[in-house]
Amino acid sequence: MTQEELLEQIYKKDSKAFTLLYDMYSKSLYGVIYNLLKDKEESEDVLQEVFVKIWKNLDTYNDKKGRFFTWILNIARNASIDRLRSKSHNNSKKNLSSDNFVHILDHNTSTTNKIDAIGIKQFIQKLKPKCIRIIDLLFFKGYTQKEASEELDIPLGTVKTQNRNCIKELRNILQA
Repeated sequence: MTQEELLEQIYKKDSKAFTLLYDMYSKSLYGVIYNLLKDKEESEDVLQEVFVKIWKNLDTYNDKKGRFFTWILNIARNASIDRLRSKSHNNSKKNLSSDNFVHILDHNTSTTNKIDAIGIKQFIQKLKPKCIRIIDLLFFKGYTQKEASEELDIPLGTVKTQNRNCIKELRNILQA
């Protein structure tokens, strides 16, 4: 079954297709969640919440805006960050670098997940060092823009502008 066929079945609220989706992506999402939370039980709870969100919000996924894996990865990342903030964790001590994030995805046993992860590290490494640092803080370590501003000791507006420019540059690299 292709991913498109699987998504069609899930749109129809087919529970068997959803189970297959869980089997395909749960290990990758759990790895990302665990590396943010550093707690097995909390990570399992957040993973369950993530799949409930996927089930309830599937109609908001737009394949023209990005790949499905990226969409669910963002749901997992955001849910993990929400959990961290609700517990007042210190992000700078609880997260991994982008190199470790890519390593987790690259070594997942699912072929589909490996295909989604191929090249992430290479694309990010093509960016300017300031972009690598901003993307690492904002997307892989879960910093807010304000926290990144404080960490980098630059104005908040500069972080916002550089983030926007770095994402634009990454899009250009990906489209080339």
